[in-house]
Amino acid sequence: MINYKPIAYFETEYSIKTDAPRQGRLNDDAKGVINLNEEYVQCLEYLSSFEYIWVICHFHESKGWNYKANPPGSHHEFGLFATRSPRRPNPIGLSLIKLDSISGNRLYVSNVDAFNGTPVLDIKPYLPAIDNAVSIKNTEAEVYLGLRD
Repeated sequence: MINYKPIAYFETEYSIKTDAPRQGRLNDDAKGVINLNEEYVQCLEYLSSFEYIWVICHFHESKGWNYKANPPGSHHEFGLFATRSPRRPNPIGLSLIKLDSISGNRLYVSNVDAFNGTPVLDIKPYLPAIDNAVSIKNTEAEVYLGLRD
């Protein structure tokens, strides 16, 4: 058994009824707040030095999953692990989010793609030297997925 407890929760204008941006990184206007549990405030030291952060969350509204998925905007069906569908065996999300500012235990963020109340499991800095891999094969896959022309 693997057990995690949330370290924070998203505060956004998005819900099941309103939906959320498919990929927050594509929407600068998608704003929100990450409300960090008070016990972790000391963990924020030096985080404001970074403009982008990785946020790992639990898709608490996701119900069930399938072996295949058809991403929005694509005319193809793919194996689930070749997509970013929130409907997964372990409904865990990974988002690259812009960190606008920090005030106390509140992280003000942009490029959000999470529903209001989404539990946050972890926060890590985005490190361009490590996290940015330029790949022809991945670029070709993005074209096939319908994410690029």
